Amino acid sequence: MNEEVLQAKKMDPITVEVIGAAMSTIVEEMSETLVKASFSPNIKERRDCTASLFDASGQAIAQDEGGSPLHLGSLMGVVTSIRSRFDEAQIHEGDVFIGNDPYTGGGSHLPDIVLASPIFVDGKLTAWGATLAHHADFGDRGHAHIFQEAIRIPPIHLVKAGVRQDELLQLILLNCQVPDERLADLRAQEAALRVSTTRYIELCEKYGVDTVIAASNELLDYTERRTRAAISDFPDGEYEFEDLFDCPELDYELTLRVRIVIKGDEIYFDFAGNPPQVRASINVVWTGLYASVYYAVKTLIDPDIDPNAGLYRPIRIEAPLGSVVNCESPAAVNGRSETCQRIVDLILGALAPAIPDRVTAASNGANTGVHFSGHDTQRSRDFVYLETIGGGSGARQTKDGLDGVQVHMTNTSNLPVESLETEYPLMVEAYELIEDSGGVGEFRGGLGIRRRVRVEANDIHFWLDTSRQKSQPWGLFGGGAGASAQCVLSEGAQPIDRGYTLLQAGDVVSIETAGAGGYGDPTNREKGAIARDLRDNKISSDTAEKYQ
Repeated sequence: MNEEVLQAKKMDPITVEVIGAAMSTIVEEMSETLVKASFSPNIKERRDCTASLFDASGQAIAQDEGGSPLHLGSLMGVVTSIRSRFDEAQIHEGDVFIGNDPYTGGGSHLPDIVLASPIFVDGKLTAWGATLAHHADFGDRGHAHIFQEAIRIPPIHLVKAGVRQDELLQLILLNCQVPDERLADLRAQEAALRVSTTRYIELCEKYGVDTVIAASNELLDYTERRTRAAISDFPDGEYEFEDLFDCPELDYELTLRVRIVIKGDEIYFDFAGNPPQVRASINVVWTGLYASVYYAVKTLIDPDIDPNAGLYRPIRIEAPLGSVVNCESPAAVNGRSETCQRIVDLILGALAPAIPDRVTAASNGANTGVHFSGHDTQRSRDFVYLETIGGGSGARQTKDGLDGVQVHMTNTSNLPVESLETEYPLMVEAYELIEDSGGVGEFRGGLGIRRRVRVEANDIHFWLDTSRQKSQPWGLFGGGAGASAQCVLSEGAQPIDRGYTLLQAGDVVSIETAGAGGYGDPTNREKGAIARDLRDNKISSDTAEKYQ
């Protein structure tokens, strides 16, 4: 496209806005197609999936709002990895690429399998559609290094010029515990990709391919301008914060830290001094680190800003290679979301003195993934059940924290009890908010969740990912800390060793997620709010006295 035409398109904000809204609609339709066509409860009920559009070079131009922010880490590197692995002559109409590997494919952990398709308009590669789905399959695995965690897939052709690579598909499915479920979910991802191709081509037919490309570029520039303008409103300076991190796989706590420098319209994140990568699943590859930082910046500057690559331009990130926040092969990464949650809390804690009206107190600081797997004798099939349970959200300058929600890097829905009990040999005995788990304050921290599950088959493998069992989510400006997390087994059940145990029929697991920190002096809390919390069983009478 010549420069004169490009400039003309840039001067038409209405066209840019309309095309931008259309691309947002495309990714939302892709996501809904994936959810409705999928088979596994983790996708069709919990919506543990994301859809995106990229330009020809691999810059993100649209991502569905319903997906998890952490999924950006598994998407942001995929097209670049494909382009570096295959030259343009090896990329054709009708191709579908598959990948999940954090070290060779731009992924962030192995259960998040990405499918991507090139979109050709008038014979020219113009854009990419990509879908990510968390395939809840790889239970009862070790987490000392990545080779234990699942099958590793570099970016390769699953479909080449419309021809499915059946031998590759058979190889992948052979390494899955529930292959029929995996096949159905992969087909759902492909269906969503077909939506992206159809809708993007229709958009180009309506407005012209040059106009759509120009609008995409302008959207990135516009997002960059808004990001820089927002950062320039922050006070210049250097800000630091550190916090303790625990997980069931480690006998000790790690000290995580960040240093943030704001200068003009740019912001710099320095993660020097973080611990070396560990022989456990909580290491984070660079894509996960970047996704966490980008999410945090977006929430602080403007939650409504488009989640595209223009957001990244004023942000600089440095972290020592081989550290727990920027690991290298063969570090295990399955539980990286626990660490990513805390990266966000670190950023909020560091910037609290600079922008107190925009941050929250610490949220529950975990992803709290529970995994049950084994053989379902009643239904005569193997199963893998994954659930990430929400917790408290940190209080804000003017509002209480939210109770029992997914926070920050996770955005999955609740798996209904009815669905869980229909699909698996499990019964939910209790599902409730935990009284007094939110930190006191002028505005109270959100409450954690208690979920008590009874196993109804023998030899069921249980694995727990969580954090904040040893520390508490901190409050801000006089607010109190939230309650810690814990996992309690019924009498007679085997103790949990490094997050893992074997359960028998009748055993009960009670998972209690952490609450969140409060904000402000508790004595400033209104009596009406205290009375409502007492009435709703969110606080006890003893806690109510702390507000006096």
